[in-house]
Amino acid sequence: MNMNLNIQLNSNKVFLTIVLGLLLLSSAFKAGAQEVITLQTAIDRTLERNLTIKQAQLNEAIDVENYKQAKYNRLPNLSANPQGSFNYGRSVDPSTNQFVNQTIFGLNGTITSQVLLSQGGLLKNQILANKLQLDVDKSNTAKVKNDLVLNVVTTYLSVLSNQDLLKAAIQQVELSKQTLDKVQKTFDVGNVTLADLSQSKAQVSTADLNQTTAQNQLDISILALKQYMEMDPNTPITIEKPDVSKLTDVKWQYDAQSVFSAAVGNNPDVKLAEVQKQLAYQNIAVQKSYYYPTLSLFGQLGSNYSSGRTQVTGTRNTGIFDTIGIVNNTNNRVITPRYQTLTKPYLFGDQISDNLNEAVGLSLNIPIFTKFATRTSVRKAKINYQIADVTAQLAKNTLNKTISQAVLDVKAADKKYLSAQQTYQSNKDAYNVVQQRYTVGLVNSLDYNTSLTTLNKSEFDMIQAKYELVFRSKIIDYYLGNPITL
Repeated sequence: MNMNLNIQLNSNKVFLTIVLGLLLLSSAFKAGAQEVITLQTAIDRTLERNLTIKQAQLNEAIDVENYKQAKYNRLPNLSANPQGSFNYGRSVDPSTNQFVNQTIFGLNGTITSQVLLSQGGLLKNQILANKLQLDVDKSNTAKVKNDLVLNVVTTYLSVLSNQDLLKAAIQQVELSKQTLDKVQKTFDVGNVTLADLSQSKAQVSTADLNQTTAQNQLDISILALKQYMEMDPNTPITIEKPDVSKLTDVKWQYDAQSVFSAAVGNNPDVKLAEVQKQLAYQNIAVQKSYYYPTLSLFGQLGSNYSSGRTQVTGTRNTGIFDTIGIVNNTNNRVITPRYQTLTKPYLFGDQISDNLNEAVGLSLNIPIFTKFATRTSVRKAKINYQIADVTAQLAKNTLNKTISQAVLDVKAADKKYLSAQQTYQSNKDAYNVVQQRYTVGLVNSLDYNTSLTTLNKSEFDMIQAKYELVFRSKIIDYYLGNPITL
């Protein structure tokens, strides 16, 4: 009995071992299967999948169809209008226009075509306006893409920065724990006070909090990057970190006016505003076209059919004579032979062919008084052009101010990074001295923890300053139209 129980327990242990092994292998496979995302991959996927781009492209597709339709409007239209009816009792035969007292099926129809010959250049102006509207949406799509690329680069740099901050925070946690361990041992032999031990514990707690904050910031930045790429938030990814040495070689000396002169010709915001200005100007010509008469050429073809209509084929003498009068002062009658009209059904095809009618002509519509509607439309179009002109100038002014600010920011970021490096190195040297003195008991725990906290803060500041410099430099590349790479 005990032997069977032991065999069963051993079997269960083996089974559990196999299950745990499979779970560990599955976890390792999933961890190893994480996709590595480079900056170029992030940009390509954003341009391929992002819904904001798709929305802009769909708006562009609508304008393509509008542009095509504006050109199609130069073609003549063609429409058919058939109509059939049953007439009961006494009614007018639609084919003969005579009163009949029978059930008649009537059919008539027309085919009409009309083409606009002239309306003050309306068709031409509308084609040009729709073409400019298409250019507006193309410029908007380009703007959306450029803005998203800049946002992806910014977020990617934020991920790299947060990764370094998390790494530094983890190192500080380990360092704080090592310090706490030393203080604990020193406290156990009575060489330090409880206050010193409490301060070391507080330092570990602070380091843990900093690590949690850094991890949260990293998770948020990775989530934002996934959202730009339209990825499932639960999909695990690994962000490829470029060579840090390349990030230190960052150009920061720029002339604001030179950057503006190069950027104003290819900046998406300025291009969009300029095309919108051209469209507003063209819309004035469109509205003015309604001042002119409309001249159209039209043509019409029609026919009809009636089931009550017959076709005469001849006459036949019936041999019967009808009295039509009496000779005066005699009894002699005046008679005439009675003839029968011979008919046959009037076939549908024959009626349609025989009843064909055609018409062709010109139609002229002269706008004499439209309650000032056209004049109001023209004035509104002119105001919209003035608005577009101001908007275009504002876009250039905003670009100039933004570039000037960006040039100042990249210069300040370079100085900040150099200062942060020097501060970190100085605090690191100071910490090494304090640590040595603390080990031999020449410095209390308060001074030691203060030095450690200062070192931690200076390291975080240096990491953030490094990525801020890279980001500010990439902003300049964006305005210059250069490819944004790391």
